[in-house]
Amino acid sequence: MIYGLAERGEPVTNTSLASRLEVSPSSASGMVTKLSQQGLVAHVPYRGIELTGEGRLLARAVLRRHRLIESYLVSELGYTWDEVHVEADQLEHAVSDRLIERIAAKLGNPVRDPHGDPIPAMDGSVEELPTHLLDELEPGTVGEIVRVWDTDPELLRYLSERAIGLGERIEVVERQPFGGPIVVRVGSPAQAATHALGKEIAQALSVAVR
Repeated sequence: MIYGLAERGEPVTNTSLASRLEVSPSSASGMVTKLSQQGLVAHVPYRGIELTGEGRLLARAVLRRHRLIESYLVSELGYTWDEVHVEADQLEHAVSDRLIERIAAKLGNPVRDPHGDPIPAMDGSVEELPTHLLDELEPGTVGEIVRVWDTDPELLRYLSERAIGLGERIEVVERQPFGGPIVVRVGSPAQAATHALGKEIAQALSVAVR
C-alpha cells in the first residue's frame, strides 16, 4: 500500500494508510513501526513515510507476483479484469518463485497486467510510461487509455459495459463547471461514444497523450 500511494504521488501517512487498509490509525502506526525496525520504511520530514531501497525492491517483488497472476488468470483461464484482484491477493503468497517465472515465460514476459499496471522485472526495475490522469487533462486533449488505477470490481464492470478500456482512444470534450463531470469521447472518431465521467473515474484512468 505504501508503494501504491507513492506511485500515484499521494501523501503516505499513518492516516492515509489506515484509510486505505481499513484499519485504525494506531494499527497502521504499529505496522509502520515494525517495517521501520526491519529497515523497509523510513519517516522523511515533510514528506511522510517512504520505502527504503530494500523496501522498494521487496514491494516490487510482491507486485511482480500479483500482476503476473492477474495476467495469467485473464489470458489463460478466462477471468475478466474485474475478477482477478482478490484471487491474486490470495495466491501471491502461496505460489513458488519457480511457478511465477514459469507463468512469466508462458505469457511472453509481459510488462503490463490486465489493468495496465507495470509488471516489475526480476531485477526490480519497472518500465514507466509518461502518462496523465484523465482528471488533469484539458478539453481538446487526445490520447490512449493505458492504465486503470482502481481495482474496485464495480468500477471495472462499469467501464467494461461502456467499452472504456485499455488501448481505447479518448478525447476530452468538456470539463463541466462547479465540480461537474468530464465529458469525453471514447473509441475511433467514426464510432466514438460520448460519456460524462465523474471525478472518481477521471482520477482512476491514466492516459498517454498523443
